[in-house]
Amino acid sequence: MADWLSTLGFAMGSAWLSGINLYATVATLGLLQRFNLVHLPGDLGYLSSWWVIALACSLYAVEFVADKVPAVDSVWDAVHTFIRIPAGAVLAASAFAHAEPAVRIAALLLGGGVALSSHGTKAAARLTANMSPEPFTNIGLSLVEDAVAIGSAILMVFHPVVILGVVVVFVALAVWMIPRIMRALRRMFGRREAVAA
Repeated sequence: MADWLSTLGFAMGSAWLSGINLYATVATLGLLQRFNLVHLPGDLGYLSSWWVIALACSLYAVEFVADKVPAVDSVWDAVHTFIRIPAGAVLAASAFAHAEPAVRIAALLLGGGVALSSHGTKAAARLTANMSPEPFTNIGLSLVEDAVAIGSAILMVFHPVVILGVVVVFVALAVWMIPRIMRALRRMFGRREAVAA
């Protein structure tokens, strides 16, 4: 039971983190496995290949810059809707690579939903921050996201059940918050249109 919960923690934790910062998550997990600090479950061990680590680090460097520029970060997030969510689903299913097919499919579907919740919350929060006239909020949010992705990936490898609890709480908060953020955005856009008119 403990092994199953740990694997579930890795699966949902990596899916959740992929929605926040996919490349930082993959690079962190890959490096931790590469240096034998952890044994990742299922096929997640393949993240420790040097070419996967190099690719993740390179893309993280690009994202680190793009994520700090207002408007560019929103375009980056829009494009990454088609990357982070499927990647989160694949990471979740990969954690259960040695399980029966029904379990892998369930992990794939659940992982995609978890990645969608974190990506959607991140994208909506960044869009709201872009309404601010100063860039510091944007830079601060980006740095916090980087720290959460790397710090949570490290937490996950040592305490996967804890990160599973964090994911459950976050998804519940996201379900509660996202409609409110969308209403706030509609009000902000409405005010801007009224001023422009």
